[in-house]
Amino acid sequence: MTAAAAAIVQILVWGIVATLAMNAVMFSSQNLGWSRLNMPLLLGTFFTDDRAAANTLGFFLYVILGWLIAFFYYLVFALIGAAGWWRGALVGLGHGVLVLTAILPLLAYMHPRVASEYDGPTAKKRLEPPGFLALHYGRNTPLVTLAAHVVYGAVLGAGFAF
Repeated sequence: MTAAAAAIVQILVWGIVATLAMNAVMFSSQNLGWSRLNMPLLLGTFFTDDRAAANTLGFFLYVILGWLIAFFYYLVFALIGAAGWWRGALVGLGHGVLVLTAILPLLAYMHPRVASEYDGPTAKKRLEPPGFLALHYGRNTPLVTLAAHVVYGAVLGAGFAF
């Protein structure tokens, strides 16, 4: 097996493990009442307003997105020439900050089913906007989201061999 093929296998294997670990943190936080943020639902409702279908489709999109982001993490570790769980956790922390401060707040402007913070819900836009740091989904949401991304990065950092 060539080095490139071995790298792709590493990314695919550890990308799914890290994505599932991150999803476990987010799903657990929902069931414990710590956060209402449901990333698979947000992804799935880009394409359908059927909640059950959106959850199913969103989960598969979430896994694919987790794999794609794992390629970016691999590139970061390759550029610095080392991996490791703590390096991964630091990259994950930065990733989480980016999600909370830039990506989630933009959903109200890009997502076809997320209401605007200023105009409120409509017949088509029924999902609550995340708001700054996704605080509209609960006051613990920023901490849970950061923890989930730190877990994602730590798993990738620990799994990637350099």
